[in-house]
Amino acid sequence: MNPRGSLEAAASQAWSGPGARGTARRAGRWALDRAGGSTLALKLAGGFALLGAWEAVVREFAPRYVAKPSSVLTAIPQMLADPPFLQATWATLSAVMEGLAIALVAGTVVGLAMGRVQLVNRFLQFYVNGLYAMPMVAILPPFALWFGFGGATRLAIVIFAAFFPIALNASDGARSVPPEYLEVGRAYRARWHHVWLGITLPAAVPYLLAGTRLAAGRALVGAVVAEFYVSIDGLGFFILFKTRTFHHNEAFVAVLMLAAFGVGFDALMNALTRRAMPWYRREGHGA
Repeated sequence: MNPRGSLEAAASQAWSGPGARGTARRAGRWALDRAGGSTLALKLAGGFALLGAWEAVVREFAPRYVAKPSSVLTAIPQMLADPPFLQATWATLSAVMEGLAIALVAGTVVGLAMGRVQLVNRFLQFYVNGLYAMPMVAILPPFALWFGFGGATRLAIVIFAAFFPIALNASDGARSVPPEYLEVGRAYRARWHHVWLGITLPAAVPYLLAGTRLAAGRALVGAVVAEFYVSIDGLGFFILFKTRTFHHNEAFVAVLMLAAFGVGFDALMNALTRRAMPWYRREGHGA
């Protein structure tokens, strides 16, 4: 019997045994975990796949005026230098930021009162929950009659859309204050404004950030819908006009501008959370 052949057979049997198969499975799982850990690469791959499918389908089946990624990319530099587009962008985003600021102040005050004062909570919670669930499109016609067909209606819709998620999250944050904090405040005879501003409000900040992120998305939707309905200068009316006149590439640039604002605002909230509350991120709560 050939010793060399016996050794090769034994090595082959060892590599094909249960232990070797387990090692191979672990190596496969490790490779998959490494591939899954590359989040940016997966996102880019998924995005390019969707864009490629969009381009192929439009070129093959759709009319020539339908937007496709290559033509939208070509239109971006032209639109960024177009004064009407820049004016519409400023009109929408300035209204959104102004409405968000008003809603943040009012929603924080109402939410903290609902969370800490039982009488206020019983008086307002039913109405706040009901109005939060109401579609913005349903309230838009009465707002147009009350505030006129102009920028005031858009601002009112933005405030209406952003106020309720902030108020509800602030209320939840005020209820979640650890009782020990309040007991320490009472033990040191803290005044009421110290309890509210020094204990309750800081404890509710993570909830306020979460509510603000929700409110920003709703405010964008509200502003665009108001511009559709009232036909005032803004990205919503710009998209509507360009779509009706078969300038789909320009309309998609405006859509991308709205998406960029949403992504940028979310990144800003994440940066503020990491800077102001690093402990909150480390505990794995997220914002």
